[in-house]
Amino acid sequence: MSAIISQDKIWTSELNRTDAILSRFDRTAPVRFYDTTLRDGEQSVGVCFTPDEKFNIAGKLSELGVDRIESGFPRVSADDTSAVKRILDAGLKSEIWGFARAMQADIDAHLELGTEHVLIEISTSDLKIEAYGFTREVVLKRVADAVKHAKDNGVKTVNFFAVDSTRSDLAFLQDVYSTAIERGADEVSVVDTIGVCSPEAVEWLIGEVGSWVGPAIPIHWHGHNDFGLATASAVAAVRGGARWIQGTINGMGERAGNADICEVALALQCLYDVPVELDLTKAREASQVVQKAGGYTVDGWKPVVGEFLYTRESGAVANQFHIPKAIEPYSADVVHADRRIVLGKKSGLSNVRLKGEELGLDIPEDRRAGVLAEVKALGTKNARLVTDAEFRDIVARVV
Repeated sequence: MSAIISQDKIWTSELNRTDAILSRFDRTAPVRFYDTTLRDGEQSVGVCFTPDEKFNIAGKLSELGVDRIESGFPRVSADDTSAVKRILDAGLKSEIWGFARAMQADIDAHLELGTEHVLIEISTSDLKIEAYGFTREVVLKRVADAVKHAKDNGVKTVNFFAVDSTRSDLAFLQDVYSTAIERGADEVSVVDTIGVCSPEAVEWLIGEVGSWVGPAIPIHWHGHNDFGLATASAVAAVRGGARWIQGTINGMGERAGNADICEVALALQCLYDVPVELDLTKAREASQVVQKAGGYTVDGWKPVVGEFLYTRESGAVANQFHIPKAIEPYSADVVHADRRIVLGKKSGLSNVRLKGEELGLDIPEDRRAGVLAEVKALGTKNARLVTDAEFRDIVARVV
């Protein structure tokens, strides 16, 4: 079931809804998400999930509505093997996938654990082929042998993942995809490993790959965020014909990270009326679990999951707090967030009134300016927000 956001909770521009925009998207079926937080996300520098943390994250991903969870790479360590096995045995609603290089040993590690769906990767750009000491002939042989081995030994679904697709020679890339499909690959991934492809080029490339593989082969997009365009590129991939987006929670990953699946889901639904299979009311909870396990904190202004998206300090904005659509692009209900007023240097009389009402404090109108002056002075002096306890003290003193 796709998770549909009610239109009365979306307050974006009507310009988005013109036929010239919406007609470029296939909105007859939901876009689905393949999450790689447990593998690609863990490649974030300094992040190391324990098996228990991986299991807990997988559970939250399933609750979020992620269709596919990449459980990990069992050959990395005994802990990773344990985590993959535990996730496979958990009976989650999500389909559990394994990651493997185009090597028989990697595939066998998944076969031993009972993984039924495997993503098989190898580099296809000349830059990376040279870096690995391969040749194009070696790449084609490894692809053919690995995909055939997986299918011959009972893997139900194989996704061929062409590393550095966006910097590959297109004629060779077509040969590699054709080889993978001929040997039994069910799906293909177009991969912007270094995050170097513009959204416009992404849309074109997805369409080109679609013309090679045909409508029966689903296309995935996997993009990185090195130019801050991972969400835009994922949207462009959908516009080009991709039906699956790969990414992570909080946009974790190598270098500048991957596409953030929750940001992509929000944009597709709220800006383009494209249905998705994520329940964004669970996004903030999943984000918190991943942040805690990864030992980091996202910016408070980060889309979808930022702590301060629905927090108002500015007096000019607080004046409009009673009409959410005047100051917010979509309802806090969409991401299950709380709207609140805080106090600080930038606050105004409306902040004082609203915070007083929230805390049950009677602040006469003729005393609010005095309270505000104290709030501003304290917030400026300490270069931080004024706490509720400090506000109560100010009110008691001034009123």
